[in-house]
Amino acid sequence: MKTFYIETFGCQMNAHDSEKVVGTLQHEGWQQVTDEAAAGLILYNTCSIRDKAEQKVFHRLNEYKRLQGEGKKFAVLGCVAQQEGEKIFDRAPYVSLVAGSASYRHLPGMLARLEAGEIRITGLEDRQTDEAFDTEFTARSNPHRGYITIIEGCDKFCAYCVVPYTRGKERSRTSASVLAEACRMAAEGFTEIQLLGQNVNSYRDPSSQSTFAELLVAVGNVPGIRRVRFTTSHPRDFTRDIVQAIDATPTLCDHVHLPVQSGSSDVLKAMSREYTRDWYLERMSWIHSAKRDISITSDIIVGFPGETDADFEQTINLLDTVKYDAVFAFKFSPRPNTPAINMVDSIPDEIKTERLRILNDRQREIQRRHYARHQDQVVEVMVEGYNPQRNQVTGRSSQNKTVNFTTTQTEPPAIGSYVEVRITQPLPNSLVGEALPYTVAPSPSAEAIAARNLGLNRDLFAAASS
Repeated sequence: MKTFYIETFGCQMNAHDSEKVVGTLQHEGWQQVTDEAAAGLILYNTCSIRDKAEQKVFHRLNEYKRLQGEGKKFAVLGCVAQQEGEKIFDRAPYVSLVAGSASYRHLPGMLARLEAGEIRITGLEDRQTDEAFDTEFTARSNPHRGYITIIEGCDKFCAYCVVPYTRGKERSRTSASVLAEACRMAAEGFTEIQLLGQNVNSYRDPSSQSTFAELLVAVGNVPGIRRVRFTTSHPRDFTRDIVQAIDATPTLCDHVHLPVQSGSSDVLKAMSREYTRDWYLERMSWIHSAKRDISITSDIIVGFPGETDADFEQTINLLDTVKYDAVFAFKFSPRPNTPAINMVDSIPDEIKTERLRILNDRQREIQRRHYARHQDQVVEVMVEGYNPQRNQVTGRSSQNKTVNFTTTQTEPPAIGSYVEVRITQPLPNSLVGEALPYTVAPSPSAEAIAARNLGLNRDLFAAASS
């Protein structure tokens, strides 16, 4: 039996990429194992967004090196693979396969070459590739919530970001192929779909030029789908019809993740973000004036080259103005091949660290006050698991908030089911509540879950490629 082990780092895009890789390998007769020592092939799916990502990759590969004497083969996939290319072979000569995300549909051929004895195989594309990113098979790891990649690549070229270089130019799927995949997932029992893209709202149907908002509504109207999420948006392409679509379509989750990166227009210009503070705040006003209570989350970078104390204070002021439900904040670190790597990083690390602390402290206080609005509300929660130590069920609301709740019923709700929960205690990062009466539905058998987890069949793949 041909066996493989895969380790994944990074965002939802990487997680979904790994589902495509696993599905492809399984279809080619490989069996996934959970211990690298039991695997004949070890795959490392990488991310290059964070600081020193490539060093971490080579450190991990060095840990794998102890296994090379056992006849194992090694592969590096994803963004660091695309970024470093054949240099990986020089630094880790026991690696046999290096492939970026655009080449995953060619995995069967690359695997055949690997089995035939080739020791240096690459699947690397330049930025201008038109290579489609769909794959024929997807082994979905969650039987209730699934991802659909609708657009790959990025054309924004923010000064600090490697994505345009590792994922290539923007390429959108047809809305027909996305809807075909959504319908198939609904028929297989999935109730939540998350649409993915590096700039998901930059989506444009290449055949009809229909918009991202129109696609959102169409997916939200697929029978059997109860929730539709999307990530990650770019403010430059965030249009008012997206908010209107959320307002008008109950299945669209009332949550928008819209990274601002800085509250200073001067820093935004240096970052090449293509919008100003006022532009961003106008989009916030659209969301705040919506009929639904739409949760807003964001990403922020502190300590970008040239950021003054006054610039940073504008970011802190932005937190107070927007009242985010969560912020993911990071210290600036230069990434390979980006314009920012040539900027003078004159801000000492201790100042970056202090700014990050101040920002996180302020956001924590804002969340403490802002989450209080949920007191005594009844929210719908998708059940994700159980915490027996606290005798609680855990799940997620439409606003993407973690909800931990108790139940007085003898049998807990099934994972993947939806339960109405009355909130009894809002906390800064989660909600606590009590379940209203619910009906316990039988969980699908392991065989049924396995049967549907191999993802798309050939007919759907043909539709997606058209």
